[in-house]
Amino acid sequence: MKPRRSVLKILLASSLALLVAALAAYYFPQEVLTLDSGAVKAEAMVVLGGGTLERPQRATELFKAGEAPLIICSGLGDAESNAACLTNSGVPVAAILLEPKSHTTQENAKFSIAMLRSLGIHRVIIVTTWYHSRRALMCFEHYAPDITFYSRPSYFGYPAQTKAETLKSETLNGKEATPHPTLSPVEAERARAARKYEQKVARSYADSEYLKLAGYWACYGVCPF
Repeated sequence: MKPRRSVLKILLASSLALLVAALAAYYFPQEVLTLDSGAVKAEAMVVLGGGTLERPQRATELFKAGEAPLIICSGLGDAESNAACLTNSGVPVAAILLEPKSHTTQENAKFSIAMLRSLGIHRVIIVTTWYHSRRALMCFEHYAPDITFYSRPSYFGYPAQTKAETLKSETLNGKEATPHPTLSPVEAERARAARKYEQKVARSYADSEYLKLAGYWACYGVCPF
């Protein structure tokens, strides 16, 4: 009887641990999914396709801050539009390279890594959106352990829980913390509604990201931790 009780206790403890982990993942996606290396100096950035141009906008900020002198835009259909966003924001054409063939994050990593190795680059910043930053960084590190990768994501739609976090997330997105004082009440309300919509969109992507993390671990051996 004792061995059976021990097994039941282990199963119960495991179930409770999984439940707690699932609740934490649901209520605090920003803590679970976001990886940000902080300000760094690298030889290049890789901007991943997807999002709503917040990724090239973030790359522009990092480029102008001097974090990396070269930007690779990766992703079928997105590489060109992201490159256009970069040049429209003042990034020189000579500082931009394209990787326009990849369809997935795994291909982003494989195809971009081939370019990085051909250029002899060993320190690289990955630019994506916060909810995608864990899977993206782990994927690149999985396929190129010889290269040092950093994560510097966009905070588009970051699910701030407090007023202080809201101010932080909006500042990180290059936005003002509150609507501009010259905005009319209608315009100010539209600005707030737009931020709420961004958070709703980002949350939907964050919810689906957990399945993708599990899928990449099972299919490609990319550990999310």
